[in-house]
Amino acid sequence: MNLFRPVLVLLFVLPFTFLQAQSADEIINKHINAIGGKETINKIKSQVIYSELTILDTPLPSTSTILIGKGFKSVTDLDGVGLVGQQVIQCITPTSGWMFNPVAGHVEAQPLPDDQVKAAQSALNAGGDLFKYKEKGSKIELAGRETVNGVNAYKLKLENKDGKTIFYFIDPSTYYIIKGETTTKVNGQDITTTSIFSNHTKTDIGLVIPYTTVVNNQGVKSTITVKKVEHNKDIDPKIFEMPK
Repeated sequence: MNLFRPVLVLLFVLPFTFLQAQSADEIINKHINAIGGKETINKIKSQVIYSELTILDTPLPSTSTILIGKGFKSVTDLDGVGLVGQQVIQCITPTSGWMFNPVAGHVEAQPLPDDQVKAAQSALNAGGDLFKYKEKGSKIELAGRETVNGVNAYKLKLENKDGKTIFYFIDPSTYYIIKGETTTKVNGQDITTTSIFSNHTKTDIGLVIPYTTVVNNQGVKSTITVKKVEHNKDIDPKIFEMPK
């Protein structure tokens, strides 16, 4: 028996494993720098995004308000679909969430299930899931390369502390995220959602975000077009409370 064989295997395997981990972190660090850097992201206390949500060729004005770490609220006007003066509202906090959706027949706000609240926690953060991912309890590995719209992108696999897996695809020339893919269970069935990000633009505070996002949810496509972004406005935490 060759007693040196296990040692030789370790000498080859451990550096390879280390290099893989370093490669993933290196990509993430370059991504963070590309979107503005740690200092820029850390100084964000609030974010208001004014956008247009287009579904079935119908544009609907939408506003998302985020108080970092405390609350997220999106409000979409339904005038374009004939429901004048009515809105779809969704709120997320670290411990709860609620929705009001007249299209679904809601006459009052409805609490969101705990699993949906957990799945939406990333909405409370600035910088995305990759920023400070270890502090958030997530694990990331480099899952190779994959072509996205002609770009041979890095493919990162993120598993968060709740066991949810998300794939991020990063352009090696810009280090911007150009695609995200996640699969969740809804009523016992796997639902895959794919988002394509483009038109990355620097905002007022120096953070770069995609101004165009095309979402494909089981064949149903929608487009989010950002019109304006404001940072560090005063936000009243009471706006995230569910109406009684």
